[in-house]
Amino acid sequence: MPIDAAQALAAEPRTGEISWTTKDVQLYHLGLGAGTPATDPDELRYTLESRLHVLPSFATVAGNGSPGVISGLSMPGIEVDLARVLHGGQSLRLHRPIPAQGTATSTGKIAAVYDKGKAAVLVMRTEVADTDGPLWTNDAQIFIRGEGGWGGDRGPSTRLEPPTGAPDKVVERPVREDQALLYRLSGDWNPLHADPEFAKVAGFDRPILHGLCTYGMTLKAVVDTLLDGDVTRVRGYDTRFAGVVFPGETLRIRMWRLGDTEVRVAVSAVERDDAPVLADTIVEHS
Repeated sequence: MPIDAAQALAAEPRTGEISWTTKDVQLYHLGLGAGTPATDPDELRYTLESRLHVLPSFATVAGNGSPGVISGLSMPGIEVDLARVLHGGQSLRLHRPIPAQGTATSTGKIAAVYDKGKAAVLVMRTEVADTDGPLWTNDAQIFIRGEGGWGGDRGPSTRLEPPTGAPDKVVERPVREDQALLYRLSGDWNPLHADPEFAKVAGFDRPILHGLCTYGMTLKAVVDTLLDGDVTRVRGYDTRFAGVVFPGETLRIRMWRLGDTEVRVAVSAVERDDAPVLADTIVEHS
């Protein structure tokens, strides 16, 4: 069996040093579509080094290393075909604001392996800390088609009841034709997002946008719209990837305030009759 759950869970964590600069942060923000209009003071916080703040979802690419999906596939006990791999979900916990440049220690391990019958789900956990203490914890849920059925733990259900009532805010964000090509420069080199032939092997007519790019675009919309543009208010951010986005499409982002500490979000693709893109999405904030 390509997945040996016991071996994957027993493997020693991988620890290494990561570092990032203001240039890395700026490139990440540009890959999310920041900087339009280019002279807007609100956008300059994402693009100008003298005013730079860091969108918390930068944690998914900090250090320009392999994202959790890719690094999880290289762990002991895991040997699968990349064409059968999808990013199922992402969870982020912020312990304090991310500095615009820094050096930190990153520790990664397989935290769980679930048997969904016709698929397997790996949870790749990455914990990052610098000399001042913990910075963030990332969980990437990795969905592998055709690798389940060994009788293992199915894992918890992450489905949430849909939010009720009209959303508090609805915004639309265009995805440029070249956005996946720009976003991948932050470290996710999966050919699914650039190579038409590879995309066809994976079952898509053309390359798709990185799920983590949609993830970042959505968080930026929530911060700019409901959190007064203050990235330091974000405490946690969870989502389930419910569908794909193709470059050139438009994201429709619906937001519901839940009390004083949560925003529920649903994201869809406008041009495909509001096909779901992100579901079960929560931004926790102060």
